Amino acid sequence: MANLDSDGVPSPRKLEGKYKAMVVCWFLGLGTHVSWNSMLTIGDYYYNLFPSYHPARVLTLVYQPFALGTMLILLYNEAKIDTRKRNLMGYIIFFLSTLGLLVLDLGSSGKGGIGNYIGICIFVAAFGVANAHVQGGMAGDLSFMLPEFVQSFFAGMAASGALTSGLRMTTKAAFDKSNNGLRKGVMLFLAISTFFQFLCIFLYAFIFGQLPIVKYYRTKAASEGSITVSADLAAAGIHIEETASNDIAKHERLSNKQLLYQNLDYGLDLYLIYVLTLSIFPGFLFENTGSHQLGSWYPVVLVAMYNMLDLIGQYTPLINSIKLESRKGLLIASLSRFLLIPAFYFTAKYGNQGWMILLVSFLGLTNGHLTVCVLTADPKGYKAPEQNALGNLLVLFLLGGVFSGVALDWLWIIGNGKF
Repeated sequence: MANLDSDGVPSPRKLEGKYKAMVVCWFLGLGTHVSWNSMLTIGDYYYNLFPSYHPARVLTLVYQPFALGTMLILLYNEAKIDTRKRNLMGYIIFFLSTLGLLVLDLGSSGKGGIGNYIGICIFVAAFGVANAHVQGGMAGDLSFMLPEFVQSFFAGMAASGALTSGLRMTTKAAFDKSNNGLRKGVMLFLAISTFFQFLCIFLYAFIFGQLPIVKYYRTKAASEGSITVSADLAAAGIHIEETASNDIAKHERLSNKQLLYQNLDYGLDLYLIYVLTLSIFPGFLFENTGSHQLGSWYPVVLVAMYNMLDLIGQYTPLINSIKLESRKGLLIASLSRFLLIPAFYFTAKYGNQGWMILLVSFLGLTNGHLTVCVLTADPKGYKAPEQNALGNLLVLFLLGGVFSGVALDWLWIIGNGKF
């Protein structure tokens, strides 16, 4: 018989599936951002179709309000929302929207025009809605499991950027000299991204919830009063019966306001990290870095370097000697990154492409490293419903930082008189 913990459920040390769950979390994280990173990575294609519409900046500005607005609505109701339906709905929207981009381009034969641009904006808005469903839902769900699951999920999100950049460079090299080669590469690229979204639907619906260690943590969460896991447990063949004797006690939990007050510095860390990153990436890299020897490859290389170093940064906290856990240290590190703003400005005006590539790499490395440090250092000791709420709160701050960064990114345009 398996060892039992204090809640009367099997000890996770005796259960299989930890490393399988980490792999699945990685792919689910990849699916959370692969569609959006696809849009960023094929920015050179959209600049070719819509040269006067600032695609990288406008599409980002369309995406973020829908992500942030949907996240606010979901956070307000997070304690009552079925996590299974929330996450599956998000991945399905991602799949249909990515497929829609592919169909739109095929139907229009790769032509520009305001009609097609509006269509692309609609699909990008759908990406924002899907992201709020999945990123908040998964972050909350994994927050009451193992920190390794959170790290794997966010590493997968970073890997989506590295993967899309690698695919984009491969397709650009393969089709660059052929007739209509840029569009052919983008079509192949979007088709591969659509496949990854379908894979995520399958993994979440049929694999993740069946793993013993995931069943353990969800059963434990239900015993602590969480109702968001009931559908996932039912899908795994586990039915939790309520007992009247401890019903009131187990549903007592800190309010979202109390959780926010106790963890405001962690939320501020994430906000500062992403407001800085998105004030530079991707719009500045496409429009304000000038012309260099790499030619049309220059923005593609910059995006690829950011994504690759962001992925590496997601794993550097695994080295204990460089992992930041001090709350004060995390806040100082997050604030110090703002020194990159004048560094990028003067490098764009006076530096060569080598210095710009170095700066972009450092931006990506610190973004990944600090994100994982914050999300895996948040205080433990909360009950599962509180950890789920805290995970959603931190994602809200992250998305708020992204939205603010995108808005500030337009200052580069104003400053350079490009309206």
